[in-house]
Parts: sequence; structure tokens; C-alpha cells
Amino acid sequence: MPQLIEKPTRIEAAGNKPKLIDEYIGRVNSKTETASIAHMRSPGGWIEPGQRPEFDEFTIVLKGMLRVEYESGFLEVRAGLAVIAHKGEWIRYSTPEAEGAEYIAICLPAFSPETVHRDA
Repeated sequence: MPQLIEKPTRIEAAGNKPKLIDEYIGRVNSKTETASIAHMRSPGGWIEPGQRPEFDEFTIVLKGMLRVEYESGFLEVRAGLAVIAHKGEWIRYSTPEAEGAEYIAICLPAFSPETVHRDA
């Protein structure tokens, strides 16, 4: 039988400013370990520590611009674009523009604090 997700769970975010993470599917809200899907809203000037996750992350930007740094450069992912960060790659996300960004993030397998491996 299909499982209806009636509401997300608000997850605490890493970074220098408050960021809203509403997990619809994942380890916390639906007890799903195979994938996580979250609606993210990051303010302008937000930056999080770098990470080297054990999962692939697929991100679709809905509004604003999400900067994705990697070991040899960065991408500016604007509304209407998507980016794939592969497991084992070092990455760091930020929203340097004043309007911030709104985006959907999908992780396979599901995001977990134990498998994200954030920089100290």
C-alpha cells in the first residue's frame, strides 16, 4: 500500500545562519534509509562546512542560486538548473547572494549525520 506523507519534519541545519530543512522522505520523517527528499530554504550569506558524503546528492534549484564548491572550483546553480554531487567527492554548499535559495535535495542512500563526514 502506498504511504502518504502528510507533513515534513523540520531538521536542524549546519552552517553559519539558520536554514530551513523540511524532510519529507528520509531516516527521520518516513523511516526510509534508501533515499531522502527534503525542501531546503537557505538565507543569503549562508555557508555550511565542507563534506565528503557517502551518498549521491541530486539538487534542483527552485529559486535563487546555490553555490556548490568542489576540490578544483565551484558551480553556480541557478533556478531551473540541477546538480549532482557524487558520493566520496568533497563539496561545500552556500547561498552567497542576498535572496538566498530554495531547492529540493534528494540523497541516495538517505542523508544521515554519520555518513555526511563534515569538515571539522
